[in-house]
Amino acid sequence: MPLSPPVSRQLRHRRAIRAEAYERADGLWDVEACLTDEKPRDVVLASGVRPNGQPIHELWLRITIDRKLNVVDAEASSDWVPYPGLCQASNPAYRALIGLNLFNNFRRDAARLLAGTAGCTHLTELCALLPTAAIQAFAGDVWNTNEGTPGAAAGSGTEQARSKDSTDEHSNNKPPFQLGRCHALRFDGEAVQQFYPRWYGRAPRSAERADIARHRASPESGVTGAGDSDGQEVHSNSQTEGNHA
Repeated sequence: MPLSPPVSRQLRHRRAIRAEAYERADGLWDVEACLTDEKPRDVVLASGVRPNGQPIHELWLRITIDRKLNVVDAEASSDWVPYPGLCQASNPAYRALIGLNLFNNFRRDAARLLAGTAGCTHLTELCALLPTAAIQAFAGDVWNTNEGTPGAAAGSGTEQARSKDSTDEHSNNKPPFQLGRCHALRFDGEAVQQFYPRWYGRAPRSAERADIARHRASPESGVTGAGDSDGQEVHSNSQTEGNHA
């Protein structure tokens, strides 16, 4: 359903954010995010007038990850900034992302390492996009999002060896990874009943625990967090965002 018709209005600012993922020839993946801010008029900045058509911000963040979502390289670029020659000084700080894992408290750790004056506000914002962008890139390519069969993985025959870890993780002994991670794909929902009938009403014990944890962490419950002693519980938002309908 589209948004309701707006009242009469005038565009004053446009922010565009995009993310792209690339499989590299060496078996690694690049995930790139870009943020652009523009105003449809000349703007007076502290550093001078920014003419209409020239961005206020155009910022790039690239991470390189392996097939287990470990960050093995990272770099930032600030092509358009409000303080030329000064904003770019924070770009090297984003190498601090190297060694993090997109499935393991990535957003929390990125914020801890790069928040405030340690980095650029908007580049650090882009960090929050990276886990879901990578998950969407892997879904149906590195990870099998269908019912799954033993020994079958996503990708072409030439990728079978590289996909062994993905096959083991997403075989038919476990539900497709995206189930139970959003309202539409809840195990007792219509979408699972229709498209994944084998798993309808069969939430794994870990998913049931995650539901309980989310309930306990809701504002109504007064509890701010929950964990699981066996290490299988979801410990960060980035682990609950593999929605690929």
